[in-house]
Amino acid sequence: METFEVKRGLAKKLATEGGLARLAGKHFDNVDGSGDAFTGSHGIMTNINAEYNSMGKLVVDVHQERPDFDDPDAMEVAMDSRRRWSAFLDEATGYSAKQRGDKAKEFAKKASKAKSGISQARKLMEMSTNISDEVKAEAESMIEEIQTALDAGDNTKAAGRAEKLSKLLG
Repeated sequence: METFEVKRGLAKKLATEGGLARLAGKHFDNVDGSGDAFTGSHGIMTNINAEYNSMGKLVVDVHQERPDFDDPDAMEVAMDSRRRWSAFLDEATGYSAKQRGDKAKEFAKKASKAKSGISQARKLMEMSTNISDEVKAEAESMIEEIQTALDAGDNTKAAGRAEKLSKLLG
């Protein structure tokens, strides 16, 4: 399962044009669904499930068959499947392949920053003797919020809260 960032407003725009399922119908076969969710297939992609989640991100689960690399026809089907998949992602996210990669790196970097903030805060609270119990309690509460945001996949919120945690203890 993969999650992709979606340009702001794109999901709403697509909803007025028939939704994600209609867009998928342009690229894949056997599309079943309506609005912001569908299942389908095409070529080596035997099962495609996709939807816009509550956070406005595109969540996809794709099962693929391994092509016969010695068969030129099978390779053509595989290449066509990849082209259609890329074109679908371009339209469904509003981002090019490079931009999607950059967004994924940024997303991972925010998670790393939040986790690092938690680790640094705990180490500082453990080593410091001049941090009051009130501040420690507030910091622990913020750490819980950060962890909840990370668990929910909201790395942007988690990174922001980690910055506030650092300022609280700094």
